[in-house]
Amino acid sequence: MRVNLKGVHRVRKRLASGLFATYYYAWRGGPRIEAKFGTPEFHQAYVMAHEARRNRPVDTLNAVFRAFEQSSDYAALADRTRKDYAKHLRHIEAEFADFPITALADRRTRGEFLAWRDRVGKSSERTADYRFAILARIIAWALDRGLVPANPCKRPGRLYRGSRAEFIWREAEEAAFFAKAPQHLHLALTLALWTGQRQGDLIKLTWKAYDGTHIRLAQNKTRSKTGKRQLKRVAIPVGAPLKAALDAHKLSYGEQGNALPETILVTLRGSPWTSDGFRTSWRRGCIAAGVAGLTFHDLRGTVVTRLAIAGCSVPQIATITGHSLKDVEAILDAHYLMRDSGLGEAAIVRLENAGDCKPDGKPPPSGSAPEEVNGG
Repeated sequence: MRVNLKGVHRVRKRLASGLFATYYYAWRGGPRIEAKFGTPEFHQAYVMAHEARRNRPVDTLNAVFRAFEQSSDYAALADRTRKDYAKHLRHIEAEFADFPITALADRRTRGEFLAWRDRVGKSSERTADYRFAILARIIAWALDRGLVPANPCKRPGRLYRGSRAEFIWREAEEAAFFAKAPQHLHLALTLALWTGQRQGDLIKLTWKAYDGTHIRLAQNKTRSKTGKRQLKRVAIPVGAPLKAALDAHKLSYGEQGNALPETILVTLRGSPWTSDGFRTSWRRGCIAAGVAGLTFHDLRGTVVTRLAIAGCSVPQIATITGHSLKDVEAILDAHYLMRDSGLGEAAIVRLENAGDCKPDGKPPPSGSAPEEVNGG
């Protein structure tokens, strides 16, 4: 008799040998079930895992974690974010699921949480910061709802101090990618370089969003001051290189007698990309092109850089990329233009063209009248 086990999560992975294996978990983010799928032993392990989950005391952090997973805040997270939360929450639960809620009011608790973060940080500071941020967010959520007495995880600072200030796609990397990366990834690079949008928004972009002159989309990553996910609509004028690429791509479907797919970016088989699938293919494309140390997300900062070097103002850049004015200013100030020589060169050219300097390199005396030209 076949029994439907609700919530079983399966993950298919490629092994080092090149073969595929399927792993089963009692639920997404839950413990892995080692027994063979479909056997009585598998069913027993599934039941025991769920009984252990239900029978944990309600006065522990486990109850808080479960409540957060069932909340509208959790449901409002982007799909990729929820997947990341589930993965890291499994590690957090292993450490703190049985932690008493009342102990959160003890001043020593903060030190215990920070010590855990430091231990994780020995392997990866970025992972440690991310897991601690998830824990802090969940406890802050619970505090707002009166489920816990205190939040000892507020403002912990960060272990990882890295910056992507120098991680910009230069013309050499761009040319190498177009020359050596698979053809079906070229349009993705062009779209990213001419829109400055995130990977998640671009792989979901439909042909209906392009009207020949503009691309209109709703960014899904934007958050309000309360932390709620909200849609931010942007209308991006399509530059000539991007228009040429889009129109040629669209025309090719008709010439080949194929129906136009719903999304602009598709796999080799013509199906929509998944986030993981695109990320894997993009990484392989970068390897083929010899582009190292750069990510797809770095293209977003690259666009901010190029627009600034072209003389665009902060509001103009924000209109294209969808950043807030404050975020654009922060990017220009701290991340992308700090060491970009192109900005300095562009500034000098603008100064020379402005005519603010006399031929001898000295500015005109303060208060002096402008020189007459042609006796005029």
